[in-house]
Amino acid sequence: MNDDSEQWRVQFDAAVTFANGGALQTQEFRLDVPGPDISDSDLGELFVRHLGLLMVGEVVISNKLMLREPHKGSRGTAGAEHQTARRTVDLSHEIHHGMVTYPGLPAPVISDHLSREASRDHYAPGTEFSIGRISMVANTGTYIDSPFHRFGDGPDLAALPLSRLTDLDGVVIRVLGSAERAIERSVFLPYDVTGKAVLIHTGWDVNWGTERYGSGHPFLSADAAAWLVEQQPALVGIDSLNIDDTDGGTRPAHTALLAAGIPIVEHLCGLNQLPPYGFRFHAAPPAVKGMETFPIRAYALVGEER
Repeated sequence: MNDDSEQWRVQFDAAVTFANGGALQTQEFRLDVPGPDISDSDLGELFVRHLGLLMVGEVVISNKLMLREPHKGSRGTAGAEHQTARRTVDLSHEIHHGMVTYPGLPAPVISDHLSREASRDHYAPGTEFSIGRISMVANTGTYIDSPFHRFGDGPDLAALPLSRLTDLDGVVIRVLGSAERAIERSVFLPYDVTGKAVLIHTGWDVNWGTERYGSGHPFLSADAAAWLVEQQPALVGIDSLNIDDTDGGTRPAHTALLAAGIPIVEHLCGLNQLPPYGFRFHAAPPAVKGMETFPIRAYALVGEER
């Protein structure tokens, strides 16, 4: 343990602008820091975390003064939400015949393999069954990407550990109202995301089923994806067309997250029904060997068991 002579605090001014408008300025603010050589960018991130600021666009640090003095302790940014009786929140789009998930991909075709009428020839009078058939691409509805989606030597659906898909402590990152399509790392700084299901609530799901849904969607910046890889969440999900910008050919968010073994859920919905934290998230696909992506029934359990 360090003694007081080895501990440092910093005094500084900060100017914060927010992605959804507005600004904040502080003068002679003081924070505990690990050492005297902290950079302005690291100090800005520490400041955002300390205050629990949301939707931060930029932090400018000035008049920085290092102080050799004992740490005072930092306030936490997360606490227990008031819990109610447990409820289940469905976070998946319904799959139906002819629906469009992603522009240019074929819609699912749902039909009978064995109709109820035809089954009557196989069973006793009064007994009938239906066996359905569905033909679809893997990227249909709300689905999960395994590392095999991006990398030929990555784990496929069958190799994904259930510990990264089920009964996950969840956190919702809300970015509604941002004027920018790119979701930057500063948005995530107030949150502890390690080991959690990180669900990015953009509100883009309101466009589901319309032409608008297929273009101009919010996406994760390469820098934000790199930060998430450093923090090692269990899973990252988004209620948008794609976690990457689809206007170009690169896919930095898919590349970074899937290379780190972090599954991606796309086309979520209903994230407005979740609290910021204090819920459990589930998103398990069937264990299909040799398959990279598949629809899921994503859902969250909110509140306490009674």
